[in-house]
Amino acid sequence: MVENKIPYIEMKNITKQFGKVVANNNINLKVYGGEVHALLGENGAGKSTLMNMLSGVYTPDSGSILIHGEEANFDSPKDAIAAGIGMIYQHFKLVENMTAEENIILGQKGGLFLNKKRSLEKIEKLKEKFGLEINLEKNVHEMSVGEKQNLEILKVLYRGANILILDEPTAVFTPQESERLFKIVEKMKKEGCAVIFITHKMDEVMNTADRITVLRKGESITTLNKIDTNPKELTELMVGKSVDLSIKNVEIETGEELLKVNNLKVLNEERIEVLKNISFSIKTGEILGVAGIAGSGQKELCEAIAGLQKVEDGEIIFDGENIVGRTSREIIRRGISMSFIPEDRLGMGLVGSMDMVDNLLLKNYQNSKGMFINRKPIEEKATKMVEKLEIKTPNVHYPIRYLSGGNIQKILLGRELSLYPKLLIMAYPVRGLDVNTCYTIYDLINEEKAKGNSVIYIGEDLDVLLKLCDRIMVICNGEITGVLNTNGLTKEEVGSLMMGNKEREDVANV
Repeated sequence: MVENKIPYIEMKNITKQFGKVVANNNINLKVYGGEVHALLGENGAGKSTLMNMLSGVYTPDSGSILIHGEEANFDSPKDAIAAGIGMIYQHFKLVENMTAEENIILGQKGGLFLNKKRSLEKIEKLKEKFGLEINLEKNVHEMSVGEKQNLEILKVLYRGANILILDEPTAVFTPQESERLFKIVEKMKKEGCAVIFITHKMDEVMNTADRITVLRKGESITTLNKIDTNPKELTELMVGKSVDLSIKNVEIETGEELLKVNNLKVLNEERIEVLKNISFSIKTGEILGVAGIAGSGQKELCEAIAGLQKVEDGEIIFDGENIVGRTSREIIRRGISMSFIPEDRLGMGLVGSMDMVDNLLLKNYQNSKGMFINRKPIEEKATKMVEKLEIKTPNVHYPIRYLSGGNIQKILLGRELSLYPKLLIMAYPVRGLDVNTCYTIYDLINEEKAKGNSVIYIGEDLDVLLKLCDRIMVICNGEITGVLNTNGLTKEEVGSLMMGNKEREDVANV
């Protein structure tokens, strides 16, 4: 990068404090036109706060932001958009029942009096220029995740953005969708755009970024050229210590069949089949991975097994007993050892206004004898959990909603493991978590396997699924397109099954 060029973005000594928590402390960042700049850091390192100031959501307590060499003061996201900054969030900001075209021109000056022909010409030029494949007449609710993200990118480009911030852009993508996105990012770079790329996936950083800035504990540690570094060094800079980046492959002999699902059929609220005659099994001491594009039925499968989703037809045989029709509470009371970590941590898993102790009590009180609950053992369990999982919290009585996503996930996982489950069902347990926390969770999963327990692991990182799991079951539109041994399996094969292509009969291993 030529340092004598004027950077598109320069953030100088940015500090932001929330109460007693210093989220950003004298952070410095420079991003140039024609570069992809990765922003790395653990959960709670200050990445989101920094980007929220750049996109006008927050105002810095001190420091300055320069855009194209001129100082900018953003009082709202509108000011940032006017300065040419476009933020693409993990959760898309689109109106589901509108078309792609309507979403692009929504909120633009002129409103109903926009020149539609001129607008369409501009949109088509941008589509061609950046290789964005979008059907402008298609409703958003009919689009795939990849199409929605392309639409978000087109929307900010239409509004004149030449600085783009991509927040975990490939979190729920197939390998094919990720590859298409990076081709678009490469075209943006060639057109002179500045792209800030926030991710926890090191392979994406090494494949895509030109330079990398590492944040740790609210401070900017260093900025490196990609060619001068490697994943191990970057992880150590993020964490502040040496980290083992290998996913251990625990080899144990699998035992008896623990769970058998036969012709499972589940309907959603609109009475549409979301699971269509699903059949599979898992043995003791086995990790079964589940892959699929978001919304393919993974959530409903988890909830059906855990007693949270009504089953229309079929059987779920756990430890020799059909548990269909049992509520989650009945399942716990009948002594069926099964734990469920839902996708929505604070919506279904934990109560944000409660502390660690009370959240642990939510599952333990049903096993208590008598009218009164003894809190002391639960407090001791919470304290041990903080030490073992390195949970960053002021104390075990601190409301968990104020903790980072990684720490909340550790509490949820620790609570479920404390029930000593025979089967642990995990839905996206490392989504949005930093590298160090991810590997802590992978180690805990392998510990369960080593004990002879079973794990159903629903994930989106295919590299992790291939290394961690014994078999992978792929779901597309509520149907199983393949169940395969991970030995010799490639990401491309799994990605093809995720897109709906049925597996070859000679590689099936149900």
